[in-house]
Amino acid sequence: MADEIPIPDEYAGQRFDRVLARLFPDYSRSQLKGWIEAGHARLDGQAVRPREPVHGGQLASLDAPDRLDEHSSVSAQAIPLHIVYEDEDLVVLDKPPGLVVHPGAGNPDGTLENALLHRFPELAAVPRHGLIHRLDKDTSGLLVIARSSRAHARLTEAMQAREIVRRYQALVIGSMPSGGTVDAPLARHPVDRKRIAVRQGGREAVTHYRVAERFPFHTLLDVKLETGRTHQIRVHMAHVRYPIVGDPVYGRRLSVPRGATETLAESLRGFRRQALHAARLSLTHPVSGETIEVAAELPTDFQALLRALREDARAREAEARRRADR
Repeated sequence: MADEIPIPDEYAGQRFDRVLARLFPDYSRSQLKGWIEAGHARLDGQAVRPREPVHGGQLASLDAPDRLDEHSSVSAQAIPLHIVYEDEDLVVLDKPPGLVVHPGAGNPDGTLENALLHRFPELAAVPRHGLIHRLDKDTSGLLVIARSSRAHARLTEAMQAREIVRRYQALVIGSMPSGGTVDAPLARHPVDRKRIAVRQGGREAVTHYRVAERFPFHTLLDVKLETGRTHQIRVHMAHVRYPIVGDPVYGRRLSVPRGATETLAESLRGFRRQALHAARLSLTHPVSGETIEVAAELPTDFQALLRALREDARAREAEARRRADR
């Protein structure tokens, strides 16, 4: 059933989408605009354009489709979740590698969304089941989940305004001399529609990175997203010719450095996903206004690969010293 609210006289002459945002503050402006265009939000029972001027006393009605999520095909499933922060308005969890966020082709269930509906049944009535953003299947780390429509609207607007700070750790191929910024627009690949590519005319995409640890043939980076496009870090790192280790789409074929220790060789051969982890997250709480900062440790496979790289680096340094002493 649609919610109906009379439009106050003081809003006369303003655009319908802006007035609707004031009358229904639990939803973001982008959500409301889409619903107006789809006919889910009406003025005096009539479908109108978002910029239609309103008059005092008219009736604004909203039948938000996301309120029907409890009847969707996504089922609740008991899948373990690693919660790192939780209150009545939001949740921050640490997603393991290998867990798909949304059901889709090839992954009809067993996803993070299924797990969320089991752990937090109230998400059935929240837009997108509380999800604010996503991570690729084989990327690990922090994700924000809204537990109410009000929190979802405010967090979505904060994400769009680039007020939620996300920092990643990425292991790339090659010894980077220094950090920097990649400012290169992204769009769908012109041939392979499953891939993203740097393309003129694409959406703005900006990635900042700095060297956290350097190895003879690899570099561990701290990465900060200014924008959050699909596959952004993976594509940008490949674009500057330092692809992420193990990336099956944008990376290079497996190459074990000459003279590598057996441990490193085995670790590189066994690492079959992109070495990318959403490590730190900072945001303003959508209700209290306090600053929330959380962190997530690297997964065990990523930690093991770093240990192997450090062991290899020490072995190479020891060998170099022996040769210098001869």
